[in-house]
Amino acid sequence: MLQITGVSRRFGDVTALSEVSLEIRQGEFFALLGPSGCGKTTLLRILAGFEAPDSGTVTLDGEDLLGQAAHRRPVNLMFQSYALFPHMTVAKNVAYGLEREKLPRAEIRERVEEVLEKVGLAAMAKRKPQQLSGGQRQRVALARAIVKRPRLLLLDEPLSALDKKVRAEMQLELKRLQNEVGITFVVVTHDQEEAMSLADRIAVFSAGKVEQVDAPVTLYERPRTPFVADFVGANNLFEGTACADGLSSDGLGVLPGLSDLEEGTSALLAVRPERLRLISLGHAPAEAESAVVADEDVAEAEVEAAAEDAEGSESVSAAEDAEAVAAAEDTESAVDAENTKAVAAAEGVEGSESVPAAGDAEGVSAAEDAESAVDAEDVPAAEDTEDTESMVDGGAVDPVAGEGVLRGEVADVSFYGGISHISVLVAGRPVPVLVATQGATQVQAGSSVALTWAPEDGVLIPQ
Repeated sequence: MLQITGVSRRFGDVTALSEVSLEIRQGEFFALLGPSGCGKTTLLRILAGFEAPDSGTVTLDGEDLLGQAAHRRPVNLMFQSYALFPHMTVAKNVAYGLEREKLPRAEIRERVEEVLEKVGLAAMAKRKPQQLSGGQRQRVALARAIVKRPRLLLLDEPLSALDKKVRAEMQLELKRLQNEVGITFVVVTHDQEEAMSLADRIAVFSAGKVEQVDAPVTLYERPRTPFVADFVGANNLFEGTACADGLSSDGLGVLPGLSDLEEGTSALLAVRPERLRLISLGHAPAEAESAVVADEDVAEAEVEAAAEDAEGSESVSAAEDAEAVAAAEDTESAVDAENTKAVAAAEGVEGSESVPAAGDAEGVSAAEDAESAVDAEDVPAAEDTEDTESMVDGGAVDPVAGEGVLRGEVADVSFYGGISHISVLVAGRPVPVLVATQGATQVQAGSSVALTWAPEDGVLIPQ
């Protein structure tokens, strides 16, 4: 429907737009997203006829749009300030454009009543703007814009003057109206949440250029430039070089990710906070969806066998454990078995060889030939073997082994919007790693944690 090709606009030494090209489809809700000063409003004013580009073309259904006067274009602009006439009623404000076109009074009245019904203001037709709330004034401005039935409706920060609750309601209202009237909407906003909730597609602007055009989910999950990865959402960005398994980062090792970049290419790895899996290594338990992994020092205390010193006799030194017992009978040397689930120790026993025996336990290795000492690390005895592993997404994972695992300390935990936001300090990284989990978390500041993610959740972006 709308074709923008190579549009540029300069104001003195400042380049507001640089070779911008976009295609906007019929009936689409299209968003121009970017920070202040990126050129998005300049482009909107060019489409409305309030600015002329230095170069480039704009066509609407194949017809030159730039050659038409502003008031002749089938385009309406809804201003950020709404620009309502304070001395006119709601109905008069909405009818103003139609009256300027000198349409029959009966048609004007019919169309005004129809559009006020659509925006839910039929009962307020005789009120003045000062008698309305901010959300109601926004609806009046919208009604005035769509009553002329333009082929293209431009909205400049339409919800910026509303509080959060009303803004959320009007986002749904705008989307509903756009579907009902079938007009192509182009909205300018700097609010990522607003653009994501409203638009079918989004063009992200930076310094007068289009960084990426995509559907909201694709834009969020697969940013293609460092700016988009940083601006849209709250990506964790890691610097390094592309390698076969992801990103090789100095001080952090190889971080998992998928990419078709040539190995050795300077790149950023972007990982969404909600894609990170948090594993607690300290005494503070992690959230329900993350596995709780006991630290070795904590695990040692779970099951303990004690041996009392036997003086001058061949007494049996035994460790009582519900699951694992390693006993030394008639021994001269002490057997010291340290395991996260079973500990058997015999100290100060004289007069015989070392013979480790299995007592009342499952899974304990017993050496019947008492010639060698028992190495506790080779005797994994546990009440439940899964307790010695970290369970992540239904699979057993060692949180401290292999590549792609970051260890750190929780710096801060906050909760809003039904999400727990956790900041983790990782050695070798100047800024915290952000983790987001659904619902409340039991992780506390100061806890030791491990972080990992699936390779497909890491996006490599060339620098």
